[in-house]
Amino acid sequence: MVVGAGIGGLAAALSLHEIGAEVEIVEAVREVRALGVGINLLPHAVRELDALGLRAELEARSVAPSLLLYCTRRGQEIWREPRGLAAGYPWPQLSIHRGVLQEVLLEAVTARMGAEVLHLGRRLGRIETGGDGCTAVLADGSRVEAELVVAADGIHSAARAQWYPGEGPLRWNGSLLWRGTAETDPVLDGRTMVWAGHPEQKFVGYPIADVDGGRQQFNFIAELRRPDSDLAAQEDWNRVGSLDDFLPAFESWDFGWLDVRAIVRAAPATFLFPMVDRDPVPRWTFGRATLLGDAAHPMYPIGSNGASQAILDARVLAGCLLRHRDDVDEALARYEQARGPATAAIVRANRGLGPELPMQLVEQRAPDGFSDIGDVITPEEIAQVTERYRATAGFSLTALRRGVSLLEEPYAQPDAGVDAVDCDVDVNTGTVTPDDAG
Repeated sequence: MVVGAGIGGLAAALSLHEIGAEVEIVEAVREVRALGVGINLLPHAVRELDALGLRAELEARSVAPSLLLYCTRRGQEIWREPRGLAAGYPWPQLSIHRGVLQEVLLEAVTARMGAEVLHLGRRLGRIETGGDGCTAVLADGSRVEAELVVAADGIHSAARAQWYPGEGPLRWNGSLLWRGTAETDPVLDGRTMVWAGHPEQKFVGYPIADVDGGRQQFNFIAELRRPDSDLAAQEDWNRVGSLDDFLPAFESWDFGWLDVRAIVRAAPATFLFPMVDRDPVPRWTFGRATLLGDAAHPMYPIGSNGASQAILDARVLAGCLLRHRDDVDEALARYEQARGPATAAIVRANRGLGPELPMQLVEQRAPDGFSDIGDVITPEEIAQVTERYRATAGFSLTALRRGVSLLEEPYAQPDAGVDAVDCDVDVNTGTVTPDDAG
C-alpha cells in the first residue's frame, strides 16, 4: 500500500506495479486536483520517467530549459551554464506545472492499474508493524493489511510523526517564498531559467509551458529573508499570499529583459510558503513500512530537487524489491542504505545555499555592483560550487552517461565522497565564509 497520491507516491505505485506488485493507494484528499505551481525535473529524474514510458507526454506538456542564468539584484550577469540536452545530458531537464506532472502520473496509474486502486478521502492514522506485513490504521478506524506500506504522505507525514513523535515543527531558516505563474511574453529566448539576487532577496523564474500567440506560462518564486515575520506559522503549499507583503521590495527590479513587478502582477494568485526542512533521521524503515519523498527528507526548495529526489526514491525502492524479491526486509535495508545518506547530503548542501552560493558571495564582495565579474569571482570558483552540487544531487554528467535506470541499478551512487560545499553560513546575517580551500 502506498500512502499519498503526490509525485512520490504515484511514481512509487507505477514502479512497484512495473515489477509485478499488487498496489493500492490511499490519499487523504477527496479529489485530486492540479494544484501548485511550477517545478523542475532534473535529468536523472527524467531518465526514470522515461523508463516508465512517460517522457513523450511530459515533454509535450512542459518546457525544456537550455540555459541557467545567474545575475545580481541589478540584473548584472554573474554566470550562465547550459542545462539538460544543451549540456550534453542524454535526457532533458523539464520545467512543468506540478499539477500537470501529477495528472500525467495519475493518468498512467489509472490506465495501467485501474481506477479502483486509488482510494480518496482515506487519511492515514498510524501503522502497526509485525511479522511478514503490517497494518495501516486509517483515520476513520478502518484497517488495511499489506505486505509493505510506503508512506509518501508529505512534509506533514503521519507515519514520520508516529515514529519520531518528539521531532517538533519543521525547521524554518527565516526566509519566505511567494510562488506563482503568469502568462507573459518569453523572457530572453523562452528557454532560460533566471536566478537573480541573493539568498536575502531573490527572484527565480522560468517558463513551464508554451501557449497560444507565442506567449508562455512563466513560473516565479520571490524570496525574502524575514526572520521576525509571523507569516511562517503555517506550512501549506496552497496558502494564498498577499502582494503587499513582498512586492514593494522588488519595486526597482526591472532589468529591461526581465520586469519582476510586471510578471508578479500578471499572476492570478501567489502562494506563500516558508523555507523549511527537517534534520535527516537515522531510520526510514520500521518493520515492513518505510518513508519516501518529503516524508523521508523534506529539504529547502533550492536546486530543483524535491520532486526529482522523490522519483529517485520510488525507483530505487522498486529496484531493491526486484533484486531481493524473496527478502523484503533486505530490500528495505538496501533502499534505506542507498537513499538515506544521499538525500541527507542534499539537505545539508541546501542549508549551505547549494548552487546559489556564488550569488551570495558576489553580493558580499560587490554589494554596489561591478564593472567586470572576473574582479569579483572567478569562473573556476563558480564551476567548483555548481559541479559539486550536481554531484551531490546525483545528476553530474558523468553519472548520467551510464544511462541505466535505477530500477535496474538501484545501488548506483552518483559520485562517491562528494558532499556539500564546505563553508560557514551565518543564519542571522546570511554571510558566507568559505573554508581554507575556497
